[in-house]
Amino acid sequence: MTTTSRAMMLMIPLSALLTACGGNAPDDAATPSASPTPASAIVDPAPPAFAVCRSCHSTQSGQNGIGPTLAGIAGSRAGNVPGYAFSPALKNSGITWDRASLDTWLQGPMKMVPGTKMVLPVSDPAKRKAIIDYLETLK
Repeated sequence: MTTTSRAMMLMIPLSALLTACGGNAPDDAATPSASPTPASAIVDPAPPAFAVCRSCHSTQSGQNGIGPTLAGIAGSRAGNVPGYAFSPALKNSGITWDRASLDTWLQGPMKMVPGTKMVLPVSDPAKRKAIIDYLETLK
């Protein structure tokens, strides 16, 4: 059997399968279909200030990136996210992430914990507040 013959033998059943899934029956035309949600209708609950955080951090549990996931970070102990390799400095810091410690951290991570991996501060108090408010919603 030639390669062309094999290809034709595969294409015929595949074509029939695709036709069956196509739904070109007259009844389908009369049934209104649900329209997909436009992208503009999907609302991201993160504040604009969180965009800089998102470049390194996920908000999905178990999805570490350059930085650890931030899911459930509020109220947790620093350096204690499973699967992320924290610096010894942060791992041994004894910090519990509450509003005050998060605010101090965001003002200057390397000032708060010399030797940490995170280097980007958030100098604007309003942006820090918006980020912390958002972090507290991530359970």
